[in-house]
Amino acid sequence: MLSPDKIAVRDADEWGSEVSLDFERLIAIGRRQWRVVALSAAASVFLAIGYVLTAVPLYTADTTVLIDRSKSNIVDQLSAMGGVDADEATVLSQVELLRSDTIAGAVVAKLQLVDDPIFNAVNSTPLTAVKGAVRSVMNVWNWFSPAVETAEELERRKNAAISKLLSGLEVSRIGRTFVLKISYTSPSPRQAAAIARAVADAYLVDKLESKYDATRRASIWLQERIDELKQKAVESDLAVQKFRAENGLVTADGRLISDQQLTELNSALIVAQADVAKAQARHDRIRSIIDSGRTDAIVTDVLDSSISNDLRKKYLEASKLEAEISSRLGPNHVQAVRLRSEMREFERLMFEELGRIAESYQSEVTVAQSRLKSLQENVAAAQGASAIAGESQVQLRELERNAESYRSLYQTFLQRFQEATQQQSFPVTEARVISVANIPENPSHPRKALTLAMALLLGIGVGGAIGAFREFRDRFFRTGDQIREVLGLEYLGSAPLVADGNASAAKGGDHPRNIRRATVIASYVLDHPLSMFAETLRSTKIAIDLGANAGGAKVVGMISTLPGEGKSTVAINFAELLAMQGAKTLLIDADLRNPGATRAIGRHAEAGLLEALIDNRPIRDLLLLDPKTKLAFLPAVVTRRVPHSSELLASQAMHAIIETAKDNFDYIILDLPPLAPVVDARAIAHRVDSFVCVIEWGKTSRKAVAAALFADQAIVRKCAGVVLNKVDEEKMRLYRTYGSSEYYYSRYSSYYHED
Repeated sequence: MLSPDKIAVRDADEWGSEVSLDFERLIAIGRRQWRVVALSAAASVFLAIGYVLTAVPLYTADTTVLIDRSKSNIVDQLSAMGGVDADEATVLSQVELLRSDTIAGAVVAKLQLVDDPIFNAVNSTPLTAVKGAVRSVMNVWNWFSPAVETAEELERRKNAAISKLLSGLEVSRIGRTFVLKISYTSPSPRQAAAIARAVADAYLVDKLESKYDATRRASIWLQERIDELKQKAVESDLAVQKFRAENGLVTADGRLISDQQLTELNSALIVAQADVAKAQARHDRIRSIIDSGRTDAIVTDVLDSSISNDLRKKYLEASKLEAEISSRLGPNHVQAVRLRSEMREFERLMFEELGRIAESYQSEVTVAQSRLKSLQENVAAAQGASAIAGESQVQLRELERNAESYRSLYQTFLQRFQEATQQQSFPVTEARVISVANIPENPSHPRKALTLAMALLLGIGVGGAIGAFREFRDRFFRTGDQIREVLGLEYLGSAPLVADGNASAAKGGDHPRNIRRATVIASYVLDHPLSMFAETLRSTKIAIDLGANAGGAKVVGMISTLPGEGKSTVAINFAELLAMQGAKTLLIDADLRNPGATRAIGRHAEAGLLEALIDNRPIRDLLLLDPKTKLAFLPAVVTRRVPHSSELLASQAMHAIIETAKDNFDYIILDLPPLAPVVDARAIAHRVDSFVCVIEWGKTSRKAVAAALFADQAIVRKCAGVVLNKVDEEKMRLYRTYGSSEYYYSRYSSYYHED
């Protein structure tokens, strides 16, 4: 059993959001909704057949035109000067041109469509044609009015013909090509072909005329523009030469003299900087050798000096001899001491030679630095002159660009003018017809097979949508799986929907203390002990016996969510089943506001539960008995409204009645009021051992049941299970899915006998 915080009350808005693709469920939905889909499809096909039979057949003729994008004419070349590729826009523009009033007007004039009776005939059904003929005959005024047509009427008819032609004309681009398809649809196949060809011809003529006009206008404009550009080019060249002379901007090989000098000085400056760095490095190296007193250091100029080499040689020989004497005669020998003195002298002489070389290096550093400083001063002076020349050259370059632009434009327009002059006398169109419209043999509209197929698909789609919406809005309990999934309670079984009728007057006997059944369904389990209803009640008994405390009488409360779900009928038949099996059973009608059990089996009672609670009358004097099953029934005779019914059920008097009944009965069945409208069942919940919830199949909302049931956790904890009542067995077959208990109904239905 689920706790209230884990129960998801799934109404129609939530039920479909968590359902994965389940083919069994889809098949079940198809079985339930196929009639809606079939009806929708049939209606759609019927309407399509009516449309096909009454529609006027139309014929479509096609012709194709190729647009040549070679850009060989002057207008396209002038447009291409902006550098924008407008192929896509050009093709779309030609489509709009073909659908323009200009082309349509030319076709109307060429084919004289204003006075063509076939073209001006109204496309209508036979019924509307008869109505039009009758209306024209009945218009007596037209018989005597003179046939004089004014210019306004002629213009109106022409505009109407143009509008009608455009309504049947379709122009489309074939793929990504430069081919345009021209289609015209008309009731007359010959007229459709003639108009399609005429549209293509009018388009070509319009292109020729527009090309000639554009070329002529371009020639006039180019002549004026050439004269203006020629004057501008001359003026800009004079301005450049004048500016050069005024600012002394002398050039050689296309460069200013000052810039060339600055370049050469910069190159010499870089070389001088490298020489200074090299001389300084040599001087620093020899000074570091002198300062450190290293005799083994190698300097290039020292190696080239014969004096230094001789001194080094003598130094090495003395060092070698001193080492031999010291090793043989000792370091304090006279000869060893003398040799060491000579070595020091040789060392002093070598460092003096290094000092003279260092002074020569210092002289080279000084010379290189002087040359570097001179070059830096020359570069600074050249930079100043170049900066002044650069400022002037900025203005010079601007003047040169203007002059070059005017010269280029002048040459371009002069060339265009010559081409325009040549093309003016022989304009060439950029389009041609590549397929001529033929007279169509078969109508293009209506497409009967396609129309019927689309109607069938549309009908199936609409029917499927309606069926899906009906399934989506199904808020009720249909199967035991829904009981377990939504409520988390045990599914005890189902009670079929049976035809009810009035019972015979003698059924139950004439004794005033006997139970008298007013309807046949009140004794259904007695009349059909092997029925599915009886088996469901036996399953309910087992669930109660297993769930209730062992030993002693069991108090069972029959509850429902709403009135009219058959709770009282189930309670009566359950009590009769228990009594028929030999158990001492007491049925108490605890619904003090709407005593359904009393109306079913105890209408003749004059006193009951109210008298026992209020007047403290003993229940043995108020019970009705079934002489066959020994079922005891405590009715509820309500002659006035009882506003405090919940207090009566929760009172000590009711407790005393139940405790007294436990001493004499094995089962005490309480037919309690519904949970949704009143709180009576909650008031007596603490005195009940087990509850059985009765839900009407396909009528009571899942959300309403869950909300009412889980409002009191005491009822939920004690609920033995749920019985689905008033099940329509024919419709129930449509909700059987593979693996469910309903799916195998046909296999174990032989165990049930309703007769």
